[in-house]
Amino acid sequence: MIEHAPVLLVVVPIVAASLPIVASIVTDRAGWPIAVLGLAVHTGLAGWLLVHVHTEGVVSTVLAGFEAPYGIELYVDGLSAVVVALVGVTSFGLLAYARKAQPRSNAFYAQYLLLVAGLTGMTVTGDVFNLYVFLEITGLAAYGLVATGRKGSSAVAALKYLLLGTIGASLYLLGVGYLLAATGTLNMEDLAEKIPEMAGYDSTLIVTAFGLIVGGLAVKVALFPVHTWQPDAYSRSPDTVSALISALVSTVSAYALARLLLSVFTVEFLAEVQLAQWGLLAVASISIVAGSALAVSQSDVQRMLAYSSVSQFGLVVAGFAIATPLAVVGATVHLIGHAIMKGGLFAATGIVRRKTGATTVSEYAGLGSRVPLGAGGFAVLAVAMVGVPPAVGFVGKWYIVIGAVEAEIWPVVAVVLASTLLTLAYFARLIERLYFAEGEPIETATESEQPLADGSGEVSFGMKAVVVAAAVLTVALAAAVPIYEPTLTETLPQLL
Repeated sequence: MIEHAPVLLVVVPIVAASLPIVASIVTDRAGWPIAVLGLAVHTGLAGWLLVHVHTEGVVSTVLAGFEAPYGIELYVDGLSAVVVALVGVTSFGLLAYARKAQPRSNAFYAQYLLLVAGLTGMTVTGDVFNLYVFLEITGLAAYGLVATGRKGSSAVAALKYLLLGTIGASLYLLGVGYLLAATGTLNMEDLAEKIPEMAGYDSTLIVTAFGLIVGGLAVKVALFPVHTWQPDAYSRSPDTVSALISALVSTVSAYALARLLLSVFTVEFLAEVQLAQWGLLAVASISIVAGSALAVSQSDVQRMLAYSSVSQFGLVVAGFAIATPLAVVGATVHLIGHAIMKGGLFAATGIVRRKTGATTVSEYAGLGSRVPLGAGGFAVLAVAMVGVPPAVGFVGKWYIVIGAVEAEIWPVVAVVLASTLLTLAYFARLIERLYFAEGEPIETATESEQPLADGSGEVSFGMKAVVVAAAVLTVALAAAVPIYEPTLTETLPQLL
């Protein structure tokens, strides 16, 4: 029975995505309850898989009765199980936020469910071509969701995202073609065996495939300097979409990069072609520093958070590129923790904007007392993002730094420490404005819940609950790391 769970994880949100469109014949308010039902089932399946992988080990399913490497394989281990659980819990929880926010149309919830299906498929697939298919499904749904904002700038941001995302997906597909030409297979496990046997790690085809695949996924992850779609997409979307895509889209792309790095090219490839490992570490390190520096220079709060993500994903990729067990555990913990923290931060900025109209650092002055829950949730999540114990932001960074020290990659240690100081600089500035500066009345805002650009201006109980839950999870996840670490490390011998 458990072998059907990975299939159902993909099928359930796809089927559910078609129902709001059909229901539009009768009513335009069926999208939210259908999404709740579909994602409740999806989250239950993801939780069941996580528990099974923790207790029984890896789950592998081959579709249509064709054995791997000829059949399409779905593969869930300690790494993918926790990511698919994150997709389920986050997308299901954010429906509480979406209940009173705009947009509420059936088409919006159809795209929402399609995005979840794409992200889930990217996480559980064991085939590099099907990873491309789900990458495209995810991209198309995300472009559409960004464009659901009512301002023209949302459409422009979606177009920019579409153009750059298409370039990234094309580079990835070209790299898959090179792998197929070199080995004759698309199955991840089979590729790991045939790359050294049939081509050799240092062959031109394999090194070129590595460069194309990493380059394509770097666009999706939004590493510097191919990150330019992200600030506009995050800051121009409706509040629900900002929280959803900031929490999951780049997160699952970073997971895909890690999966290919560890399961297809493998650590042996990084050891033999050290230029590839050092090149990836260099890109990640530049992204860490540049993202933090750009975040410090921003006056718009949501753009500051977007540039912060450029830096944090650089940190995650650096952890996976170091490729020691401790560094991989740290990168995974920071990947999950960042999704919760950044999704919660965007949700909090949505509450602050709806209550006061504030969107810039200067406009946040004195809002700590006017919007106590939104400001308080933001402050807790910001401190967690800096890496103050006992939050999960500290645990992930600590494991990555210890992994870099063990591998004697000292430049990464210095970059992480410098980035932490820069992260403290831009979040401390905002917290100081919230609680220790006197605010000026904002011309376009009132204390009342006036209608805003993308919604009714209401701040519902569900919106507040999402921010509080994210703040609590940043500490609870840190406590759960000792429970999760054995599940991940049991699969590591196959990867490292």
